[in-house]
This record gives sequence, structure tokens and C-alpha cells, in this order.
Amino acid sequence: MAQRARVLIDSRDERGLVYRVSKVFFDYGLNIDSNREFVDKEAGKFFMRSVVTGDFDEKNLLVKLQNVVPEGANVRVITPRRKKIVIMATKESHALGDILIRHADGELEADIEAVIANRDVLRDLVERFDIPFIHIPADGLSREEHEAKVLVELQKYNFDVIVLAKYMRILTPTFVARYPGKILNIHHSFLPAFIGANPYKQAYERGVKIIGATAHFVTEDLDEGPIIAQDVIPVNHRFDWKDMQRAGRDVEKVVLSRALNLVLNDRVFIHGNKTIVF
Repeated sequence: MAQRARVLIDSRDERGLVYRVSKVFFDYGLNIDSNREFVDKEAGKFFMRSVVTGDFDEKNLLVKLQNVVPEGANVRVITPRRKKIVIMATKESHALGDILIRHADGELEADIEAVIANRDVLRDLVERFDIPFIHIPADGLSREEHEAKVLVELQKYNFDVIVLAKYMRILTPTFVARYPGKILNIHHSFLPAFIGANPYKQAYERGVKIIGATAHFVTEDLDEGPIIAQDVIPVNHRFDWKDMQRAGRDVEKVVLSRALNLVLNDRVFIHGNKTIVF
């Protein structure tokens, strides 16, 4: 019976790599449904994502591929499956609501295990979708104390990705280190950049003409992790700051869901502090 696998390879670049990998697929009698590759010439790094179908043993195919790529290469043979995600939120509903609707409509190749929030505001929204809502108040707790409670809940689930859907708390380096490459975040991105309270009002006061959003992996550096997806929309003098905020929320939710889908479909390679997205 035909199987399907996503083959992901990142390694030192070498001449003939595409040929050698493709020959393994041919010798194994596999059909290449899609294939993308990229070489970062400055870093001398090779990236490849192939989708193959046929009759194969996953472990045996992995060994055969490892034998034809440079030493130290990272090779993954992934059988497509519905992944599991946990969402963390605070009180803004737009990013969370978009993911919940896409999940309900079957647009996400994932199951939502739970939503964890430091406010109780979004409980009714989440429970309408028959998804567990866990409220863990942060009032009077240090970041470390609050995260210890969150970790107790997270350990109850076997998940692939944590999505920060406008989770308005800064995660500690200790928390982030537990889930490298597994935490996604979304934030506004303006030109110029505005930080602090009410960035949309600041943008309005500066007469910004473009607003947008950036979805990225979370690292110890606040909002500076490898970028997965971005988008912008034009605004003009007719927009007041509340109009900008509404427009910004629209682009935030779309970009976050786009980034999540890319990760769920194994299309993202982390390459230092940037990504290669196929």
C-alpha cells in the first residue's frame, strides 16, 4: 500500500547532493510528488524538502538517505499526521478566534489540545468550540511562579507546537529553553517600529503609511526569533488609531495562522536566526 512521507534535509552543501538523494528515491521505487531545494552560498548550507510516495520502511529509508549526505547532516523522514497544539492567550480574541474557526472548518492539520490563559476573559469563546480552557491567574506571582503553574498543565499534553495568540506576558529564558523551535508568536510590525503602550496610537501620531505583522519562533531575545511569515497593508490619513488597530488585528491573525500552517506542514527550516520556508 502506497505511503507518503516528507523528507527534510539540511546539511553542508556538496556537489551532486540532489542527484544522490533523488537516486535513493529512484532505487527505492518512490515517486517524487514535489521537491524544493535551496543553497545558502554564504553559509555553504543545503536545504531540501521532498514529498515522496511509494512502499517503504521509514527507518530503512532514513538510513539510506543518511548514507548519501555529508557527515553531520540533519535528515528527517516524516509521515504526515495531524499534529497537536496548545494555545496560550490573554484577553485579545482576534488571533485565537481565527485559529479556532480554521480548526473547526478543517483548515488546520492539527488538533487543539487546550487553551491556557492568564485571564478568564476568553473562556466562553473557547468552550463554544468544545476545547478545554485553563485559566491560570498571574496576579501576585512572579514570572517564574506563574510559569511553574503553566508547566504543570502543559505536561498533561503531548503537543508539537505552542501558539502564543496575543499572550501578553514575556516568557523566561528557562521556559523558552524547554521548547526550542516549538513556540510561535505574533506581533505588530511597523516602519518605523513602536514599542510600549498603544503602538497603534503612536503609529497614527507619526502618520505611518504601512502596518503589518510578524510571526516568528520564540527565543530568549524578545520578538527577535527566526521569522516565519510577515505581511503588510497600506493605511492613510483617513485612518484614526482605532482604525489602524482594527486593520492591524486583521493582518496579525492571518499571518499567525499562515505561519502555523507552514510549521504544521513541515515547511520551515530554522537556519540560525532566520528561516528557510518551502
